Amino acid sequence: MSTATMAWDRSQVERLVRAALARHHNGTMVERPSGKPKLVANISARHCHVTQADLEQLYGPGHKLKPQKFLYQEGEYAAEETVTIIGPRQRMIPGVRILGPCRDYTQVELAFTDGISLGIDLPVRRSGDHRDTPGCWLMGPAGMIELTKGVIRAERHVHMGPGDAQWYGVKHGDRINMRVVSSCPTILEGLLCRVDDRYKLEIHIDTDEGNACDLANATTVELFR
Repeated sequence: MSTATMAWDRSQVERLVRAALARHHNGTMVERPSGKPKLVANISARHCHVTQADLEQLYGPGHKLKPQKFLYQEGEYAAEETVTIIGPRQRMIPGVRILGPCRDYTQVELAFTDGISLGIDLPVRRSGDHRDTPGCWLMGPAGMIELTKGVIRAERHVHMGPGDAQWYGVKHGDRINMRVVSSCPTILEGLLCRVDDRYKLEIHIDTDEGNACDLANATTVELFR
């Protein structure tokens, strides 16, 4: 057989690979996007989410959150409103930003060093998972609330749309790794993949992780399995 007849173009090879993968995945393989998704990596500083009822306890009846800065994910924003977090033995962190819009649960997300400062042993949890988590007091200009649970160190994660998940070969709940090329080259393992039609591709790590890998001055950030 001549060399000319043996040579396959790229599109033929890609079709064969997709067909093989489709058989491996019970025929559910979806067309892979033609271009690499735009990846954004952000440091998620300490913040809290509140219910409307708790917001009114902190800021007064009928109070509504006022957007200060819109975030990368559609519809989410840093509000003008802040709270003071009070931990055991009256240790405090003032000026903790509330993120909007209001949710159906109140939750405080801190970095490991914040927990040391407050005297709280922070468990690593995905957002909304409050099993066996500590609480704290939240203080606003109109009042205080006792949060009996919901203080966490949010586990590192990546928001993905369905097309992004297809590109990286993952599904909701899977784990993926992050490589940072900077003055402190770092690999962070086990980022939780959170896949939803509403999401744009964005990595979230906390301030301790971001400072450790010098994310602010990174030249390259990539996801890999």
